[in-house]
Amino acid sequence: MKIRISKKKIVKRIRAWFVCCLFLAAAGVLCLFIGNYYVKASVENRVLGQDGYEGVSGMDCILVLGCGLRPDGEPTQMLKDRLEAGIALYQAGAAPKLLMSGDHGRVQYDEVNRMKQYALERGVPSKDIFMDHAGFSTYESMYRARDVFQVKKAIVVTQEYHLYRALYDGKQLGLELWGYPARKVRYGGQRRRDLREIVARNKDILYCMLQPKPTYLGEAIPVSGDGDLTND
Repeated sequence: MKIRISKKKIVKRIRAWFVCCLFLAAAGVLCLFIGNYYVKASVENRVLGQDGYEGVSGMDCILVLGCGLRPDGEPTQMLKDRLEAGIALYQAGAAPKLLMSGDHGRVQYDEVNRMKQYALERGVPSKDIFMDHAGFSTYESMYRARDVFQVKKAIVVTQEYHLYRALYDGKQLGLELWGYPARKVRYGGQRRRDLREIVARNKDILYCMLQPKPTYLGEAIPVSGDGDLTND
């Protein structure tokens, strides 16, 4: 015996599923924005103004986060702005060392050596420049800064939109950090980065709760020593 379902019942079921999906989607978006607000609000008092670093002392290093190279191997403009800010802080005496953290997961792609070269060309001694060759993500950079480079207190340099997540990750991992924003510029594709950052902040809330180990750890190389130990 065939059971026939009327068109009205089918329409009602479709409508119910649609409302349910709409509700779940709205709840998901709301959670994303709550997580985004939480990350920013929890560390915004640790962001320094671009006019200086008054009141901040005893830093182990200035941690500059990588963000990509151009096809010709030169730093992107975003990365140059981070490097310029980090070098200026070092030259002003904000910290005795620079820690360049980025992606060197392939022979043909090497952010950190290019970052170090950029600093060398501007007069920073090689021994004062450490390279984290496995800073594959913001979370991993913070984890390795703590466990590999024995950092306890640092000034983190990146663009302001990214600074909140970096500070949040470090705080959750037990680091005492201050954030210094690179010069304020509206880069191409920034709207896309801002939206992606909302998702990334929520992802890092989970990471910081679970605290998985980074891709690589290795022996300790205290940032208080000689940066040339990180040369390859």
